Amino acid sequence: MMADAALGTRPDSAMPPSRTARFPRTARLLRHADFERVYKQGRRHFSANLTVFYWPRPNSYPDTETRLKKRVGAPAAQGLRVGFTVGRALGGAVQRNRMKRRLREAVRMSLSPVGFAADVVINPKKSLLTADFAAVLTEVSRAFSIIEQKLSGKPAPGTETNTIAGNRKPEAGSRP
Repeated sequence: MMADAALGTRPDSAMPPSRTARFPRTARLLRHADFERVYKQGRRHFSANLTVFYWPRPNSYPDTETRLKKRVGAPAAQGLRVGFTVGRALGGAVQRNRMKRRLREAVRMSLSPVGFAADVVINPKKSLLTADFAAVLTEVSRAFSIIEQKLSGKPAPGTETNTIAGNRKPEAGSRP
């Protein structure tokens, strides 16, 4: 109580977030293998303050279903599972944690129920620290809408309909 008086705050002012404002465990990527799978088999979307890696998760992916059934007691979640990677090169612990908090909130605010399953990994750039939160929120929302368009097969607005989705450069060491 004395610490509260010294800081000039009331005990009830630091209320925990409501249950609906949380980022549920079923919507997060948690295992190293899941991150690796997204990096190695997935696709990328670049923006000014972040790079988004995504991989369409098959509905019958056995490892995910059995793991979620054991932990939560429910079948595998349909929708996006999101993870964040913030390397040491982006700053000290305080800066990295701030980036993760801002990204988590932006994802929580822009995450909407989707009709497909995908894993998403977001890598922020150093410029995320100085970017306005509204800009970060816009970038995350735009990235999710682009992922949804690409994975559902809908053409993005303003693009030609006769483009081939799989028209990527082959990676080093792979054969066509």
